[in-house]
Amino acid sequence: ADIGFTSSTIPKLVVDILAHSGIISYMRCLTQMSFFIFFGCMDSVLLSVMAYDRFVAICHPLHYMAIMNPHRCHLLLLMSVSVSAVDSQMQNLTALQVTCFKDVEIASFFCETSKFLDISCSETVIKNIVTYMFGILFGFFPMSGIIFSYYKILSTILKIPSSGGRYKAFSTCGSHLSVVCLFYGTGLGTYLGSSASYSSRKGMVASLMYTVVT
Repeated sequence: ADIGFTSSTIPKLVVDILAHSGIISYMRCLTQMSFFIFFGCMDSVLLSVMAYDRFVAICHPLHYMAIMNPHRCHLLLLMSVSVSAVDSQMQNLTALQVTCFKDVEIASFFCETSKFLDISCSETVIKNIVTYMFGILFGFFPMSGIIFSYYKILSTILKIPSSGGRYKAFSTCGSHLSVVCLFYGTGLGTYLGSSASYSSRKGMVASLMYTVVT
């Protein structure tokens, strides 16, 4: 998922920098958008699954092998792929409804639905509805699951009597928590931030954080 997510945007960015060009065709833009959304959503869902895995490992250690058995892991993986495919197709279908453009320049280094709708002739209300709807479905709900998991994890860790035991338990969550903060912090800030305070430069820096750095 990470390799696909990065590969959907960075190779084109490198080529554009080397060629001093930022041109992309309509069909390639839609294709890039489709892969970007698919792997981005899969990353989001998998981060939630990983939070659930940490929750089970720390809060129910004796039942870990029974709960996170291969069958359940396969189901969670299948759910991640299915949800990502549905999200990608829904957003692509939304983009395909746009038939009129007021500009041909996208304020980003890759094609994404919100920027694509920004240059359409359709009303801003439709763009906001689409952006917030997908943000809530595929950003807010997975993030809520992660927050709930870590609430339970912290509650369990605080009950451990020794500081060494608490550190050992929480250290297994460190890398996951770092990626969650970077991915969701910059990602949701980019998509759900106020348009009044938005600048294309800040948006591109935030995009680099959640597409490359994580």
